[in-house]
Amino acid sequence: MKKKLLIFILFLTFFMVAFPAAASYNPASRANNKFGIHILFTTEVEKAAKLVNSSGGDWGYITIPIQYNDRDIEKWQKFMDECARHHIIPIVRVATDPYYANTGVWRKPNDFDVVDFANFLDSLSWPTKNRYVLLFNEVNRYNEWGGDAPSPAEYADFVEFASDSFKSIDRDFFLIAGGPDNASPNDGIKYLDNLNFLEMMGKHNPRVFGKIDGFSSHSYPNPDFSEPPTKNRPEGTSTYKYELIIVEKYAARALPVFITETGWNGYRLPENIIASYIKTSMEEIWGKDKQVIAVTPFVLEAGGAPFDKFTFYKGDNLTKYGEAYKNAQKEKGEPMLVPRNYLIAGSKVSAKKDKISFSVENLKLGFSSGLLKSYFKSMLAIGK
Repeated sequence: MKKKLLIFILFLTFFMVAFPAAASYNPASRANNKFGIHILFTTEVEKAAKLVNSSGGDWGYITIPIQYNDRDIEKWQKFMDECARHHIIPIVRVATDPYYANTGVWRKPNDFDVVDFANFLDSLSWPTKNRYVLLFNEVNRYNEWGGDAPSPAEYADFVEFASDSFKSIDRDFFLIAGGPDNASPNDGIKYLDNLNFLEMMGKHNPRVFGKIDGFSSHSYPNPDFSEPPTKNRPEGTSTYKYELIIVEKYAARALPVFITETGWNGYRLPENIIASYIKTSMEEIWGKDKQVIAVTPFVLEAGGAPFDKFTFYKGDNLTKYGEAYKNAQKEKGEPMLVPRNYLIAGSKVSAKKDKISFSVENLKLGFSSGLLKSYFKSMLAIGK
């Protein structure tokens, strides 16, 4: 038994040297197709790809939410496989779940949610080296924070813990702070202004923005999602620029930007006007800014109220602004891909803030070699 254990340790040591610990990279360092779209269902990958990889594009982005009670490994692995097949880079936004008695309010996340999500998402085979994870949504609103008053301090500490937890499992995880609501009032009871919220996060925990790999912005053209993109104002298509001034003051470095939500009100504006606004934004604002990595407007297909005013598809037909987005000239993205026959999923991580521990028994191997799998399986069975 001792001899087998020694062989196992030597083999594992060799393996770790041969395949050093991975780390996410800045996507701006490679050719990048920043066109993307926000989707609501895992079955929409192919439809999204036809929109964001058209007109010369390849490896566009999608943002998709995953609720805590929707961690179905078969469902989400099929989603990842579809992303790989259709050359889509997923940005997975983790979410809790709405309260049963009040579905307009989402449960406040906790450390155990983070640990469970980290282990679940690590169990999946991702299409790209960077595993983009977006940490919840518009937490400067009470209904996205368990019905309580928004708490920049709580969220800042939460983001730091999430970064440490995910990266302790796999440093390829690319952690993105959740985008705040850029039109939120500032009453301090139910809402906090997005810029005040970010400033308060930084003051409470100056480390927090140095812990993330990217920043998410909801650069909606407010008020009422109806303003033209040429207005350079804090509540418009340039919201992210104002947010970055605060975030980068504490991060002390430039951060990649992901505009994970934006869009115009189709109830207020004609489709051809929205089409011209999207074209201007992608060509003159987001498209020219090298710091902007991805733009994923909300939403590919709403399927009815309350988001129908934003939908790019109505049934099987694209709106006029959807057509404009599809026909816009795009770049062929070249993200670093995962060598799927050498993919390793990490081990479990504990929920303790002061200590993150691992369990060898839970090491999950994704090698294609049956012999290597059998070898590790027999070694891990030692002592049982």
